[in-house]
Order: sequence, then C-alpha cells, then structure tokens
Amino acid sequence: MNPFESAADKALADHTILDEFYGRVPTAPRRTPMRELISTLLSHRTTHADEELAYDRMLEAFGDWEGVLHAPLDDLIHAIRTTRWPATQAPRIHDILARIKTETGGSFSLDFLADWSTERAMEWLTDMPGIGLKTASLVLLFNFRKPVLPVDAHVHRVMQRLGVLGPKVTVEKAHGLLLDLLKPHLDSEGLFNFHKHNYWHGQQICFFQRPNCPRCPLKGFCNYYKEQFGEATPEALAATPTHWDAAAWGKLPH
Repeated sequence: MNPFESAADKALADHTILDEFYGRVPTAPRRTPMRELISTLLSHRTTHADEELAYDRMLEAFGDWEGVLHAPLDDLIHAIRTTRWPATQAPRIHDILARIKTETGGSFSLDFLADWSTERAMEWLTDMPGIGLKTASLVLLFNFRKPVLPVDAHVHRVMQRLGVLGPKVTVEKAHGLLLDLLKPHLDSEGLFNFHKHNYWHGQQICFFQRPNCPRCPLKGFCNYYKEQFGEATPEALAATPTHWDAAAWGKLPH
C-alpha cells in the first residue's frame, strides 16, 4: 500500500513537512479574545488592512465596548464602513456584545471560556449571529488552546489538492473531517501549527490560480501536482526548497 493513500497519512505528512518548511510557531495569542472575535467577524471578505481600519475606527469613535454596544446603529455602520457588509455586521456586533455582557454579568471579556469544555464553548460562540465554525475555532485555539482546527479557504484548498478532502467537501464540513483525522495525533499546539502552516501555504505557494508547484514541498504526494505534471520525479523533488526563504520570497504574514 502506498503510505500516502490514507487521508490521515497525507494530512500528517503535510504537517511534518510544513513544520520543517515554515518552522514551528509558538502558540502565543496574536491578540486578545475580544479582538480576535470581533476582528475575525469584520474580516469576512475584507482585506486585513480594511478590517484593522474598521476595528480601530470603531473603538476610536465609541471609546470602549460599552460605547460600541450603545452606539446608534447608523454611526456604527459608518465607523466600520471599510468592511464588506457594514450594515449586516453592525447589528451583529450589538447582539454579540449584549450576549457577552449578559453572560459575564456586566463585563466584556471571554475569559470564562477557558473554564468551559470545548464543546460547550463552541456551541455558545456559534449560537451568536455571524459567528461560524472558523471564527469560533480561531478564538478557542488561538486564545484558549482548545483542541479545534480553524479551516479557511487556504487550508481547504491545500487539503483538497492533496486529496485529503474530497472535491465536494465544503469548508464547514472540513472542520470536523480534518479534526477527526488529526486530533488523535496532534495536541492543540500541533493543530495550531497545522492551521498556520497550511494557511501560509495557500497564501504563498498553493494559490487559487497558477499555484507555484515547483516551490511546493508537498508535490511528492499531491493529487493536483500529479494531475498537472505526472509523478514527481527525483529531479523535481531534489530541486524543491526545504525551507521558506524570507530574504528571497518575503516575510510571512500575521
């Protein structure tokens, strides 16, 4: 049997190779839980720069979360106007802040999620408007080290091209399928690195259009590569870089 016929074996090989290619990343949170939640909500179909601008303008305009909660809806829509759907996101932010305030008895903090089970925390977060599996998983993994796996378009694309996921598997369904494959083998730190590395890979190499297959260290077991170029030759494998060259190719994003 080919060692890469199993979806789990392919996913774990991907993890091992990209760990080496991009380097192990520490699991320190990139931002506070509240910022992770609201910023990710604002980021839907929006550039990172426009998401950051909307977030900063919102807090500059209203001072704090209490101010945002009680801001007139039209004013909040105006403050976050650089996002894709400000008129949809503004009432969602009001609803989310109201629910957090009620849950905590008056504060705007998600720290209580640290003491909840992963299942309870996931159910509570995804019950809020606009908070799907990806956003909830980012908050729980990045901020609370819960054993979950965020799947965005980049991770999803890499996994489909490798053949870990079938061509009809949606992003939403991929969360559970990939987690079932990886959770027996990876702890929260491993899941964090799997997400970050495949997110980077989709952004930097495995593009939606014209992926940079010659640079890809996964070509030896990638279905897409085989369909486009045939089996990876020893010469192609030998010519593949083993590490991300930031000096030549640029610094990796956040």
